[in-house]
Formats: sequence, C-alpha cells, structure tokens
Amino acid sequence: MKSERPSPAVSLHSTSTSPQRGEVKRKRVAILISGRGSNMAALIAAARKSDYPAEIALVLSNRPDAAGLAHAANEGIATAVVDHAKFGKDREAFEREVQALLEARGIEIICLAGFMRLFTPWLVSRWSGRMINIHPALLPSFKGLDTHARALQAGVKIHGATVHFVVPEVDSGPIIAQAAVPVRGDDTPGSLGARVLAAEHRLYPLALALVAGGRAGTVEATEQLIVPRVDS
Repeated sequence: MKSERPSPAVSLHSTSTSPQRGEVKRKRVAILISGRGSNMAALIAAARKSDYPAEIALVLSNRPDAAGLAHAANEGIATAVVDHAKFGKDREAFEREVQALLEARGIEIICLAGFMRLFTPWLVSRWSGRMINIHPALLPSFKGLDTHARALQAGVKIHGATVHFVVPEVDSGPIIAQAAVPVRGDDTPGSLGARVLAAEHRLYPLALALVAGGRAGTVEATEQLIVPRVDS
C-alpha cells in the first residue's frame, strides 16, 4: 500500500501522533475487532499507563458498522476498515489489504478481540509469535463456539478464559495466560458468560504486557488470574 488513500474496500481514519522525545519506545499494537470491542476497550485503558510496554496504534475492523471503531476514534486512536464482504470468497486478497495496513502503521503485535474472521496460513505465518487471541474457555477444553453452554452441559466446576498465540489450527496455539472462573450451581450461559467476560477484561491486558515485554512463557505467564466466587 503506497499511501493511506482508501481503496473501495478500505477506509482509514487516523488521529495518532508521533511519540514525544524522551518517551520509552513501546510495542505498536493493532487490535482487530468485528463488533463493540469490550476487550479492545480494556486494552486501550491499560495502555494509557506510562509504564505499560505496548501502545495501541491501530484499531482495525472487517465491518464498517463495528461499534468499537467509534470508541477507538474517541480515544484518539487510528482506525481502519477492510470490509471482507467486498472481497467475496477471495480470503487472501482481503488479508493482503489487512497486511498492507498493518505494515503501513508499523504494527509489531496483533490482538484479536472479537474478530470474527479466520485467517489463512498465509497471514498467520507472517505474524507467528506476534498475533494473540482471547478465547472464552480454559483451553484446550471447549475450543470453538458456544463455550459457556458447553461448559455447563459438561458439568465443569471451573470455567474461564485463555489468551494464546494464534496458529493456523483454531484455538490451538501456545497458551500465554489463563483466568479461572468458578461455575455456580444456578448459572446460565448468560450469567456465566458475563463473569468470564469480566475476567477477560483483566486477563487480556496482562497477557499483552507479557508478550510486549518479552516475558511470555515465564513463570508469570503460567500463573492463573483467579476471579473470586461472588455469592448471590
């Protein structure tokens, strides 16, 4: 991509500024979303701290109507849209547009936060060890969708969330950090999901800090973030 002039399938908005002299260089992160981006908001809030090892340099969505784009723009973060629908079944063409935007912004780490597209090995291989995702279950259990309902059906007593590196196989990459959430006897998929989501908002900033700080895989990364049981 030679300029920031949007193609018919791409729109870009930037309000970012260059780092000030004397600031510690932090890893430049892109957050990819498809919806409201609640985990995105948690990452943005964490990155406001001066000692956080990453800065949110771009929020990119495959949906022009993603609600999270407005939140990011209001926070002064550059936003971009690559509308997958305009590429039809040509997944690699879509991914090449995404890759061009990431390169143009000097992105070093990708955080997937409710991004509802599966990437091909073409893109995943280019971001090996630098693309992370959050999954609403304690992997390797309950890969895929409907994790809360499946956890309740299985009768587990502990559920939770996992941040992991992205590999071509879905929900199968190396685990960075996990958060455990106790399951209540009267839980529904909705009530359990709400508590897991709250844990995700604490877990994802921790995991990104480990990756950006070069500490993923250390003892800190293997410690679980335990969310206390909240009695009704």
